[in-house]
Amino acid sequence: MRDIVIAGGGTAGWMAAAAFARFLGGGHNVTLVESDAIGTVGVGEATIPQIQNFNNALGIDEAEFLKATQGSYKLGIEFDGWSAPGKKYIHAFGQIGRQLGFVPFHHYVLRDQQRGGARDLWSYSPTAIAAAQNRFSPVQERPGQMPSGTAWAYHFDAGLYAAFLRRYAEDKGVKRIEGKIAEAQQQEGRISALRLDDGRQVGGDFFIDCTGFAALLIGGAMESGFDDWSDLLPCNRAAAVQCEAAFVITPYTRSSARAAGWQWRIPLQHRTGNGHVYCSDFMSDDEAASILLSHLDGAAIGDPRLIKFTTGMRRDSWKSNVVALGLAAGFMEPLESTSIHLVQSAIERILQFFPGDTDAAADIEEYNRRTQAEWLAIRDFLILHYHRNGRSEAFWEAGRKTDIPKSLARRLALFESSGRIMREGDELFTEVGWLQVMTGQGVTPQSWHPMAGQISDGQLTEFLGLAAQHANAQADKMIPHNQWIEQYCKSDAGHRMVA
Repeated sequence: MRDIVIAGGGTAGWMAAAAFARFLGGGHNVTLVESDAIGTVGVGEATIPQIQNFNNALGIDEAEFLKATQGSYKLGIEFDGWSAPGKKYIHAFGQIGRQLGFVPFHHYVLRDQQRGGARDLWSYSPTAIAAAQNRFSPVQERPGQMPSGTAWAYHFDAGLYAAFLRRYAEDKGVKRIEGKIAEAQQQEGRISALRLDDGRQVGGDFFIDCTGFAALLIGGAMESGFDDWSDLLPCNRAAAVQCEAAFVITPYTRSSARAAGWQWRIPLQHRTGNGHVYCSDFMSDDEAASILLSHLDGAAIGDPRLIKFTTGMRRDSWKSNVVALGLAAGFMEPLESTSIHLVQSAIERILQFFPGDTDAAADIEEYNRRTQAEWLAIRDFLILHYHRNGRSEAFWEAGRKTDIPKSLARRLALFESSGRIMREGDELFTEVGWLQVMTGQGVTPQSWHPMAGQISDGQLTEFLGLAAQHANAQADKMIPHNQWIEQYCKSDAGHRMVA
């Protein structure tokens, strides 16, 4: 496996190229084949905190990266109108309160609320408080002091990120070939080369399929099947458009419920990304585009672009000597900003299971098992948003009536019964993430952990008061988000911003 060929560029392709160039060493040759004539979907512009691990592993400077990608910071995702029209909540990054003994913090909040306490869950989240105030700057962690509980991710231009990683990868020896892939040539059940439309051949030992929805290698040549999840997540289209940048760049993504889906808003330094994800069974393309254009912060830049998709994943994202990344591996709507993370985690998994000279059948099977487990857990998390909603439109009524997977039903039953949340293995979303979305969507536990009753009412009041004080103190340490961007990572292209 000395010669690695990446079929397709975009965010997925250049993330893979950069990582392979960084970690596989000089004994491997990495070649990326892409065509400038083929566009990319490019809507994955919001991330989750794990993206920091990827950039740090590559040795990328945060300020340099944000300047190059016109980036901003992200403290969470605001959900507007999901639980009911006019109601909002945020899935904030970082911690909420702190565990006391063996009892998670939210059980004390539940006890307090049942006795009439006025504070909601997010009163104890430093990032939720900062996001509401449009504040951001890193809080310095000090040894011996309580952790701040803060965490952050980024918004950035996916096309600029791919270009940034391309420069990084090519500086480390990755070879780029411009050309359109005509077919994948096979020999004894393995891909041996890519034939380009001008007749050139690009041979290799190990192939990474980043050809998007076309899935030319994994779905075409290798005939890996596709598990369709449309019955569980019926949205199948998105209209996407950019608009002029806002004066105030909010440090969070916004997801606003619409009659037959939802609309994203991702603020960058030079523009704002917008999209309307919807189900074509309940809304026409023209109506969806009209709704999108009527809910923009500024003038649209161009016309809405229609993206058709089917939610699901490849049954085997690694087959023989081919691994699929990004859209070639499957698609889940960007409701929780998981698109780029799924590329990142797959790259990490490829490096963990990178094949040597021996039979890799067992390794491939384990890779696929872990990949499927990750995707299924994220799928359940997305279904939760639709299944527990408080809207009256036909689309949302259908979502409430959907027969959900047993794995999700167990989580909901456990939380509703006793407020307990049990994370499965190393799945992506933590207990705090599940807690916020279940709470925000109106799932209310009938009781709280009995051990949360071991402290007196006075002690409970003091404990929660200190937790709220800590959260507010951390948020107060931050400065206005625009001011931090201006001081630290303003793009050379410039942008009108107010502090």
